[in-house]
Amino acid sequence: MALFRFARKTSLPAAEAWRRLTAWERHGEAVPLTRVTVRTPPPTRVGTVFVARSALGPLGFDDPMEVVDWRPPQGASPGRCRLEKRGSFVTGWAEFEVRPSSAEGSTVLWQEELTVRWLPKVFDGVLAFAARRMFGRVVDRLTATAPPRT
Repeated sequence: MALFRFARKTSLPAAEAWRRLTAWERHGEAVPLTRVTVRTPPPTRVGTVFVARSALGPLGFDDPMEVVDWRPPQGASPGRCRLEKRGSFVTGWAEFEVRPSSAEGSTVLWQEELTVRWLPKVFDGVLAFAARRMFGRVVDRLTATAPPRT
């Protein structure tokens, strides 16, 4: 089990940072070799299911996730989303908060616990380091102040 946390500041208002972070398909644009498909109809809510498919050619795996807590930011109150990873290869959870931090900006707090089947526990530190860097880049890219590329 690899547990990691990080925080990112953005000049985006909390509502906009939240909107970008919860545009699930866009996560696939930021994670190499990954495509994200939402399997439940919008809008996102508790019970929404989506799958991140990571693959190189015919080799790959699905990372199905379910939203189990959904509280968008409102005014000065932070937003919180928790995902449970329901896969057979990757399990665990991820949660993030988006907190207003100034009149124009916000802070994203991300924490995640990952278990990768067949990966010995001795590699948990390496997995946590790599995942923190990868997901930190995802948050950076999704909350960049320039309009997102379509």
